[in-house]
Amino acid sequence: MSKTAIFNPLSMPTYVMAKPIGSICNLNCSYCYYLEKENLYKGKSSYQMSDEVLEKYIESYIQAQPVPEVLFTWHGGETLLRDKLFYNKALAYQKKHGRGRQIDNSLQTNGVLLTDDWCKFFKDNNFLIGISIDGPEHCHDVYRKNKGGKGTFKQVMRGIELLQKHGVEFNTLSVINDYNVDYPLEVYNFFKEIGSRYMQFSPIVERIHKNDVPSGLKLMGPEEEDDYIIAPWTVDARKFGKFYIEIFDEWVRKDVGQYFVQIFDATLANTVGEQPGSCIYAEKCGHASVMEFNGDVYACDHYVFPEYKLGNIKHKTIFEMMFSEEQLRFGADKRDKLPTQCKQCEFLNLCNGECPKNRIIKTSTGEPGLNYLCAGFKMYYRHTKPYMEFMANELFFKRSPANVMAWARSRK
Repeated sequence: MSKTAIFNPLSMPTYVMAKPIGSICNLNCSYCYYLEKENLYKGKSSYQMSDEVLEKYIESYIQAQPVPEVLFTWHGGETLLRDKLFYNKALAYQKKHGRGRQIDNSLQTNGVLLTDDWCKFFKDNNFLIGISIDGPEHCHDVYRKNKGGKGTFKQVMRGIELLQKHGVEFNTLSVINDYNVDYPLEVYNFFKEIGSRYMQFSPIVERIHKNDVPSGLKLMGPEEEDDYIIAPWTVDARKFGKFYIEIFDEWVRKDVGQYFVQIFDATLANTVGEQPGSCIYAEKCGHASVMEFNGDVYACDHYVFPEYKLGNIKHKTIFEMMFSEEQLRFGADKRDKLPTQCKQCEFLNLCNGECPKNRIIKTSTGEPGLNYLCAGFKMYYRHTKPYMEFMANELFFKRSPANVMAWARSRK
């Protein structure tokens, strides 16, 4: 029996991130991989999710969950280009189809359109807000610009101040690129200063077609083979590793248990044999997909290409699409298509090849499928190993992993 055949579809929650406005955004960030997805829906009179699609999504999404808690994630484009009426309808449909389950909502925004009214709405309805911000002003404004080509840092900071004013819980999502990668401690300390206790750093790796393609998409799909150049904003692998190491050294001596960085949590989870909390570092993926404004469901947010479309919510349930043979194979490929070099790596259980979208280079023996960031990940895992093992040992004996701070300080 194949590994796919024995996969238990009830072993974990299913996540289908919703795009209520598709790829439409009020900003024009240079490195955005999603803006050009508008080309997939040329000729549409509207990119707004209809009430029909919204209700079908909510009903089907709740029914697909094997656990009592249900988390909805609203993503863009820019989510706040839909008004509060839309989200109030979403809340009403959640209540209608919830059947007593605990339902939570998270929403990702660039923060520019936040107002007192929005923040009051989020507070009243217990939304968790993710803010896209790349660090202090000189880091953020390099690529995160408005339609007029001007930096957006000051507007985003006004939005964050409003969230804090209203007591709205928020975390930060930062794209690590060729510029801000050189300022790790400045970036980390900035986020601490603005009150971000939960930080996610997302390294950017993109390829650009040298030639025009029928889809009109300039960025190459993960498994496409064509002439390309590496996008100029792509982060250098070794600089990326150094970025994480410098932040980790600060965190492990001062901030364990107070500030949370996604990769640190995932590394510790994988060290002790628990689920890492992110598909990026899991052995398999495929349980986190995305639904466009018209109900089209794709295998993953980074795989919104025609060949990865699973179906449409109007015609198939989320369970049917997410647990189809097609999607199960997509998820298993994360493990099964690893090159030999990865399978023999001492850090395989920590990295698991990271995200398949970044596996665009060849191994030393010429085998395809090596992660572009491999060298940086090895640097990071090698450096953090003794600290992770110390924290794992503390957890085993039911002691606080924060005890690592005193031990880390004593090593210097």
